[in-house]
Amino acid sequence: MKRIALAAGLVLLVMIGGCASVEPWQREHLARRDMSLASSPGMAHALEKTYTAKEAASGVGTVGGGGCGCN
Repeated sequence: MKRIALAAGLVLLVMIGGCASVEPWQREHLARRDMSLASSPGMAHALEKTYTAKEAASGVGTVGGGGCGCN
């Protein structure tokens, strides 16, 4: 039982260590092209087009869901 509690505590400590706020001067590194999910501008355009097709009812690129109105 103590082993499970110790393992859970260690996992919790590791997870807490990953929580950090991003300072404004660090955001430039996250905005670099090589940090994007799409490998090329064409791929980014295709992903955005697919996302907006799914979300045709909303018209905004930041809303989650499937576009069926069931949210």
